Amino acid sequence: MARRSLVSVGELAALTAVLALIATVPAAGQAPSAAKTNGAAAKASTPARTPDGQPDLSGYWTNASYTPLQRPKNVTKEFYTPEELDEVAAAERRAAARDTGTGTPRDLHYDNEQFGIDKGQATYARNLRTSLIVDPPDGRIPPQIPEAVKRNAAIAEARKLRGGQFDKVQNLGYDDRCIVMIGTAPPMLDPGYLSTFQIIQSPGYVTILTERLHEARVIPLDGRPFPPSNVRSWRGASRGRWEGDTLVVETRNSNGKIQAAAVGPIGNGSFQGATENIRVIERFTRTDAVRIDYRFTVEDEQTWARPWSGALPFAKMEQQGPFFEHACHEGNRAPTNMMSVVRHQEKLAAEAAAKKSSN
Repeated sequence: MARRSLVSVGELAALTAVLALIATVPAAGQAPSAAKTNGAAAKASTPARTPDGQPDLSGYWTNASYTPLQRPKNVTKEFYTPEELDEVAAAERRAAARDTGTGTPRDLHYDNEQFGIDKGQATYARNLRTSLIVDPPDGRIPPQIPEAVKRNAAIAEARKLRGGQFDKVQNLGYDDRCIVMIGTAPPMLDPGYLSTFQIIQSPGYVTILTERLHEARVIPLDGRPFPPSNVRSWRGASRGRWEGDTLVVETRNSNGKIQAAAVGPIGNGSFQGATENIRVIERFTRTDAVRIDYRFTVEDEQTWARPWSGALPFAKMEQQGPFFEHACHEGNRAPTNMMSVVRHQEKLAAEAAAKKSSN
């Protein structure tokens, strides 16, 4: 899908070298063995370099994927065959088509094919893994420690006292209210649609721009310390360094709100029940002209007894940017519409109940 908007001449010039590397995303995806690709011995790839000598990660990338974060409970193997992955993708698209326009307030306008943003209509990072989580080996998030279970049960119970999800705007998830998009970073997981990122490199910094809500994460590489513990933000603070040809990014100082949003029926965060002390380590390795190997580890001793890790590919966009302006909040009438629909449904239910009781 072509992505059109205004972009500076300087930015386009900076991407000239990257555009020369564009190629088609490999159809085979990620195979169980890294030693062979399509039956032939894999060749080592020398990554392109920036003017200051670092591996070149710049350009437009997508992590759109049909692979779930956690392995489905009825799946016992680590990798699908290509045919099985095609079946999984087809089933997910059929389910999405059935959900669109069903009358549920949240889903009324999410027809991704209509707007050209379905995974099957553009590049997606084909991945044969049955889960993004690679450790623990069962592909699932480790159980929470008893203290975390108790803490999160109290949070969920307190939310019930505030009413249902559509009883008031404040009960909607942060992404529904366009405050912050869940799942985009860190770690960087497929947010569902517009799963696209631009990486911009300059001496001493790497910047990752997300298309959804056009958030930018600026990552210093100069060894500066993290902010003091009383300085926190939605995404936390990221610090990066190079280990050979791999960019390693550590993120701390979360305000804990995204994690807390995932507790109970409200919100869809990726790290259900974590605290503000969550730490994320990310590793970006350019493997060839059209792929980045992305790995992450999540730690929070106040939530899980052990860290857990995941891996997923980033694929070079077939159609390079620039991004659309994702004007989520400006003119976004979704919360008003959802509240109106639910109030109308409640009115109809009350009228039906009154009529039934009078008969």
